[in-house]
Amino acid sequence: MSPMPQPQPARRARITAVTSGKGGVGKTLVCANLAAALAAAGERVLVLDADLGLANLDVVLNLAPHVTLHDVIGGRAALDDALVDAPGGFTVLLAGSGLVEYSRLTAEVRERLLGVVEAMRPHFDRVLLDTGAGLSDVVLYTVALADEVLVVATPEPTSLTDAYATVKVLATMQQRRRIGLLVNQAARRGDGRRVCAQLQQVVTRYVDPAVGAPVTLELLGEVPEDASVRDAVLRRALLLQAYPGSPASRAIVALAARMRA
Repeated sequence: MSPMPQPQPARRARITAVTSGKGGVGKTLVCANLAAALAAAGERVLVLDADLGLANLDVVLNLAPHVTLHDVIGGRAALDDALVDAPGGFTVLLAGSGLVEYSRLTAEVRERLLGVVEAMRPHFDRVLLDTGAGLSDVVLYTVALADEVLVVATPEPTSLTDAYATVKVLATMQQRRRIGLLVNQAARRGDGRRVCAQLQQVVTRYVDPAVGAPVTLELLGEVPEDASVRDAVLRRALLLQAYPGSPASRAIVALAARMRA
């Protein structure tokens, strides 16, 4: 268990939702290592595992918490008791996996999740919401709590299709006009720019007229394909700690720097 940092009354954490249109794009891995990079840059960071049905942040970080977000939402534990120190110098609030009752957005889940996020804001500089994949009610509500959104996609056609769907829904339902994009598993240098340009072209053609305003995709980074990523996953270790000089690690550090600029 991690003691909660002292609150800073004049400061409220910036909340960033890290999301994706589909699973398997490396969203949770990116989120965990981004937290480590932001922490190394001096930020007090909390990662909240908001994938209430299929959480796996605990696996990525090799942690086995005794108290989870589900216990807090269910009123069985205090929020302080669920905070855990993670490798990499940040704090996590983990959710157990396979708990179907909390993967549905009831009024109680909505209220309690909002309460958790608001309670954390004075204690951290940054809260990363590791959302579930897709466009479920839980995912969309979680994203709605964030100040900014980072969509993780790969150059694969199915990922691009789902990323477009995510951008379209966030623009129409949440009036998002600027959405961050990270292209993961880039096979070639420049894949990020190419993917962002393709998505922007479709968004400009179809989404802008529907919402009556320009919707801008901001390319925040490109993480290359890197064998070190697979090795870190198998070791259940943070990429930034196991392979700090790898191309993927350097790309995530650059992502953190861009988000802080």
